[in-house]
Amino acid sequence: MELASKVLAGDVQAAARLISWLEDESPDALAEMDNIYPHIGQAYIVGVTGAPGVGKSTLTDNLIDFFRKKNKTIGVIAIDPTSALTGGALLGDRVRMQRHSADPAVFIRSLATRGWVGGLARAAIGAVHVMDAMGKDIILVETVGSGQIEIDIVKAADTTLVVLTPGYGDEIQTMKAGILEAADILVVNKADTEGADRLKADLESMLTLKAARPEEWQSPVILAEAINDKGTEELAGTILSHRDFLVESGGMAGRKRERARLELLEAVEGFVRDFIYRLDGGDYLEKLVDEFLQGKTNPQRAAREITGRLADTLDK
Repeated sequence: MELASKVLAGDVQAAARLISWLEDESPDALAEMDNIYPHIGQAYIVGVTGAPGVGKSTLTDNLIDFFRKKNKTIGVIAIDPTSALTGGALLGDRVRMQRHSADPAVFIRSLATRGWVGGLARAAIGAVHVMDAMGKDIILVETVGSGQIEIDIVKAADTTLVVLTPGYGDEIQTMKAGILEAADILVVNKADTEGADRLKADLESMLTLKAARPEEWQSPVILAEAINDKGTEELAGTILSHRDFLVESGGMAGRKRERARLELLEAVEGFVRDFIYRLDGGDYLEKLVDEFLQGKTNPQRAAREITGRLADTLDK
């Protein structure tokens, strides 16, 4: 409770410690989060995703600058590849966004994926809650570039930006379904390079094929030059327009509800998975694996046996 109280008061060091506990899956983190959850739900969460090299970090940096000039407090979660040596985030907070690192109204935290696919670190949702409870107005979640569009960001964000650059060619076709499903706003970065206007036109053409009712949000395509800070104002304005649309249409409540449902289900899945690994010191799972390989059981039968053990344990 002591750490949670400091987080609620905006203490950066306490927030950083709690996020570290979440990454390490410390039991102390769960106890502190009990006092964090009643204070979440006020921040606006923006996801920034896309393939490597499209300029996500520079774009995020520009958005921080824009919103700070509007007196908004900002949280940033930068999800990085895992270091093979330390297990921590490969890229540090200040390497990405040095000019904002000393701003007390900006809290930037890198998280390591630690082998999790989909671009989101396991502790990312918890880190969002911590920054929300601190009182941050806007939380930017930038996913690790893994060479594919990371659709998982939709689970964490109110507004999702998908960043692309010219030169994708036929790869656009392979990503079409993911782009159209995930993106609230499409950003064509490096708009000063050849092919940017064509890419924008192709994306807009693809979006016209997306089945959407008139009352639904129509995903716009924004041109930007992040390195030159061009297009930032239009992009930020579009983000705020999407927020207003969600509030007025009732979509915001729906997204928050779906996010809560997913988080609850993931917590249950994690609990059951941990229970299975701990059964008989780990021997029980290995026994079932051996029986499956020997044809003595099958996944469905083994699952029923495991749930039976779980039910017996809970009864006790």
